[in-house]
Amino acid sequence: MESSLESDRQLAQRIEDLGAYLELAREGENVSNEVRAELNALRHDLEQIEIASLLPSENDRLNAIVALHPGAGGTESQDWAEMLLRMYRRWAERRGFKFTLNDLQVGEEAGIKSATFTIAGEFAYGLLSGETGVHRLVRISPFDAAARRHTSFASVFVSPEIDDTIQIEIKPEDLRIETYRSAGKGGQHVNTTDSAVRITHLPTGVVAQCQNERSQHRNREMAMKFLRSRLYELELRRRREAAQKVEESKGDIAFGNQIRSYVLHPYRMVKDHRTKLEVGDAGRVLDGDLDPFIRAYLISKRTPVGA
Repeated sequence: MESSLESDRQLAQRIEDLGAYLELAREGENVSNEVRAELNALRHDLEQIEIASLLPSENDRLNAIVALHPGAGGTESQDWAEMLLRMYRRWAERRGFKFTLNDLQVGEEAGIKSATFTIAGEFAYGLLSGETGVHRLVRISPFDAAARRHTSFASVFVSPEIDDTIQIEIKPEDLRIETYRSAGKGGQHVNTTDSAVRITHLPTGVVAQCQNERSQHRNREMAMKFLRSRLYELELRRRREAAQKVEESKGDIAFGNQIRSYVLHPYRMVKDHRTKLEVGDAGRVLDGDLDPFIRAYLISKRTPVGA
């Protein structure tokens, strides 16, 4: 919430500054460079706000853990995997994110057999989640003495970096607490007073109750303990299901499963097969300029099919 308010304040300030420059221009001042700079900054800020609006999941804000694996093809694919490693490192640098290499298996001749790294920064996982899939490279092989064209594949798998400690926040307004007369054994006091407690967690529908203790206070205390335990298990299950869903998004590292193609010969182009976005400057993309593809993918997820 605080970051959203700060973004609103910065955006309002930029618009105000731009208005001031335009006023100076009307008075005959040469402020074209300043206006151009403010417009570019304003465009950047608006793109960031749009990206944030496209990433509503709580996991989207987390850091990203990325795993790279070459497909079949030996040195060719291993070299391609290393090119992807450099591409994501450069993307992180462009964004001002922290890049940490966690594991690296180097190939015998060139390239890498596998790599795992963490990119830390706000919305890192949300931005990179669409990179999961097979990436295809077409080029003249630097390892082929006959200079023939080769097609290589490598897989990218992105998962959120989730803290193992799960904190369960229970808001008082989310609880419905009821008391009733215990029907169990426990003596005259238990059976004749409303000492039993039932607590319902309204957002999830989880119910916890206790009637075994002699006082309403103790029953309430135990019911809250049971409720917290069940909500913890519910959160664990939710995370397991989310992880399974991400795992199922993996495909075979082979032709026909690619999400994006990078062509360096006979022409230079990068094409995303999901959004149909094409960029002619393949070198710039491989140098980390992934934002057009990331933005197009996020928008395509939000836009209904056939819209």
